[in-house]
Amino acid sequence: MLSGREIVRRTIRFENPGRLAIDLPEKYGSDVAWVDMCPSTDARPSSGMDEWGALWANIGVSNLGEVQEVPLRDWPDLNDLVVPDVNDPHRWGHLTGAREEFAGKFIIGKGISIYERVHFIRGLADTWADVFCAPEKLCELINILVEMNLKAIQRYASLGVDGYFFTDDWGLQDRLMISPEKWREIWKPCYRQIYTAAHDAGLFTFLHSCGYIVDILDDLIETGLDVIQMDQQENMGLELLSERFAGRITFFCPVDIQNTMVYGSLDDIRAYCRRMVALLGRAQGGFIAMWYSDPAGAGHAEEAIDAMSEEFLRISREVAAGSFSFF
Repeated sequence: MLSGREIVRRTIRFENPGRLAIDLPEKYGSDVAWVDMCPSTDARPSSGMDEWGALWANIGVSNLGEVQEVPLRDWPDLNDLVVPDVNDPHRWGHLTGAREEFAGKFIIGKGISIYERVHFIRGLADTWADVFCAPEKLCELINILVEMNLKAIQRYASLGVDGYFFTDDWGLQDRLMISPEKWREIWKPCYRQIYTAAHDAGLFTFLHSCGYIVDILDDLIETGLDVIQMDQQENMGLELLSERFAGRITFFCPVDIQNTMVYGSLDDIRAYCRRMVALLGRAQGGFIAMWYSDPAGAGHAEEAIDAMSEEFLRISREVAAGSFSFF
């Protein structure tokens, strides 16, 4: 019997895991354990001030917050920006026994976003303007975040962590937030640097990015991204994602959190699970089933979560028996 850790590793490597890798609510089980610095240098509080000096406020029933005041209004103040020390030992002490605590699980360590954190520091509109008006200063700030990630990767590797993850939502509903050309010029080399360092340290690479990201997914694969964690798929289309990317990268997904999971019937949810696994996965691997961990914020009913989780487990049994049909 393979451990959950080995199931996930084989899934990412397309090495015939024998069943579906899962990260579902506690009562359904998970092959994955998530760990983070404490406090995290990429913390997003629901309210109050973070370590960078950004002021957050809650945005309703969601457990997420939104930045109300940014710490860096003007580039001349960059040298005065408070940069959290990612190597501070007190952030890491609680993870000393992580490998033993989560024995048999694939451990994913959380890093520091290199786009979202920029606009938490500068503001979204100013970040977009900086792409054209202050690219050198923008890159100076991004490089601070890249260096923090390189240090975090070494820390996680020393603790026996398996994967390295951070969150950068790049998409609007139907396009990127900035042009693909500017993304390739400014951010692509930074992703390559981080993912190369992670691979050199023995870690698999994970990125959460939602919205329409088709225009840069090839680039992310090229830079060394192993797993794309996307909570939306319907705005891009399962067929398009399958045709262009399935078999080249592992998808780590729940049922689309904005559409079918909210507006679909329970039968719609079950059917979507099957289409998604069949289109985005392969018999050799390439798909990890998950749930969205802020169901109240997304408007997900308990019965919808149950229907999705139970269907993923049913599919997993069919994969193990060799009776599930992939496209």
